[in-house]
Order: sequence, then C-alpha cells, then structure tokens
Amino acid sequence: METSLRPSRWKILLAFAIIYLVWGSTFLAIRIGVREVPPFLLAGMRFFIAGIVLYAWMRIKGTPSPTRPQWGAISLLALLIFVFDYGLIFWAEKRVASGVTAVMMATIPVFMAIEEICFLRTRKVTTRLLLALMVGVGGVLVLVGPLSSAGEKTIDTAGAVALIVAAISWSTATILTRKFSLPESKVMSAGAQMLVGGILLFLTSAGLREFNGFDPRVVSPGALIALLYLIVAGSIVAFTAYVWLIHHESPTKVGTYAYVNPVVAVLLGYAVGGESLSARTIAGTLLILISVVVITTMPQKKTEVVLNREAELAEP
Repeated sequence: METSLRPSRWKILLAFAIIYLVWGSTFLAIRIGVREVPPFLLAGMRFFIAGIVLYAWMRIKGTPSPTRPQWGAISLLALLIFVFDYGLIFWAEKRVASGVTAVMMATIPVFMAIEEICFLRTRKVTTRLLLALMVGVGGVLVLVGPLSSAGEKTIDTAGAVALIVAAISWSTATILTRKFSLPESKVMSAGAQMLVGGILLFLTSAGLREFNGFDPRVVSPGALIALLYLIVAGSIVAFTAYVWLIHHESPTKVGTYAYVNPVVAVLLGYAVGGESLSARTIAGTLLILISVVVITTMPQKKTEVVLNREAELAEP
C-alpha cells in the first residue's frame, strides 16, 4: 500500500492499543459479571446484543444477508465458538482467575498445531515444533498440575478442563472456517455468528435452568457496567478496530495481540481484580507464551492451515 494512502500513525497506534488493552481486559470484565449473572446467560446477552448491532449495521449499509447454506455453516461455527468456547470461558471464570483464563486460552495455537499434525496432516513434526509443543503443554501442566509450593492454590479442576475444551473447540472452529462458505463481508459474518451464538447461549442457559432464582433487579451497577463494556468495547469497538487494522498492517503484526492479551489480563487481574500473581502463574504464562510465539512464527507452506484466524473469529 502506498505511503500516501496509509492512515495516520496515531490511528494505527490507537487501534493497536484498543485490541491490546480492551481485549486483554475483557477477561476481568467477564470475571466481574459472572459473580452476579449466570455465565451462559451473561454470554448470551453479550453476543446477542453485539450480533444484532453488527448485523443491522451491515444490512443498513446494503450488505446482503447470508444465504441459507451460509446460515447452516454459521450455526455450526456459532455452536463451537460461542457455546463450547465462550460459554465455557464464562462458566470457568466463576472458578478460575481471569488472568489464568487468558493464559489458558493462549494455548489455542498449540492445539491447532496438534490438530494439523494428527488430523489434517498439513504439518510435519520438526524438532522445533515438537519442542514448542512440549513447552506449551508444560506451561499448562504448571498451571493446572497438582503440585504447589509456598502454599499456592491449584486451579479448580472443573474450570481447567472447561478451558481446555474451550481452546480445542476454538481450534476446531478455526479449521472449519477455512472449509466453509461464509459471507464475503467479515463484519456480516461476525455479526451473524454472534447473533446465532447469542440465541444458542440463551437456549443453553434455559436448559441449565440458570433463570431459576435469578433476579435481574438485584444485579449491581458494577456487573451491568461489565456487561456493557463487553458488548460495546469488547465486541463492537475492538472488533471494528481489528478489522480496520488487518487492512492496513500485516497479519503478523496484528496477531501480536495473542501474546499481549494474556499479559494484560494477568496484570489487570492482579492490580484491579485482587487476583494472586504467584510464581506458578508467572512460570506457566512464560512457558505458554514462548510456545505460542515459536509456533505462530514458524514458516508454513501454502497448503497448510494458517494459524491466524479469520477476522470474525479473532475476538477474545
């Protein structure tokens, strides 16, 4: 792109700051929200409202609605992304610190590499890749393993398992995204997926009877602000900044949010959320981030599945 057509440097820096800080902070906002609102219900409200806004915005601009086959693909992806990924993230954050949750979700490239090796056969096992995978798995074991030192508490087992399932579900959805026919407009595709995902999350919430005994009138202003932040800042503003960035910067540069978000989440959880910053958390975070950096910066063949997600699947 010619220099004259490039946006101002301050706009580029602002967009990066948004995806770094806002997406990194959404994990703490989720933690605050699920203390008072049932997790699948809270997730449903976030994505249904954000999906309605994005979908309506695109339709007003004249973007065509997805076709019937595309709605089928969107529905399957929405199930994987919003129920089995985000739904489990919200559920796990009632049991697991927000910073640790963000670090666990940073393992997505690790699980994608494993799926590419075992199922797609699009990656070959090299010494570098094998070592990176071992480091990543080691980081997870440090975080969820039974051993602790200096009185450090272990992570809730159910919460840890839920986060691993969520990461695998996200990885699977990423691979399927490359095979499905989806709307050409990334924003329309994202809005449609959020909309369907919100509906599925509401149905899941109803099936789990989360509505029983829940009185929205007693929800504190703090939880409502957290929900509003997730909808506006996390799902609309940050996503728009991301889509804008990928048209002006290289995917490698934009993809650095995957390394920064966990660090932001851990620091915010410690400074604002009152979460512990133990040697165990620091060690597990470093191991996982080293693994992710190595895996995502390895050269790939054109036939391989790209680790960078499509725009509509990129939001934390």
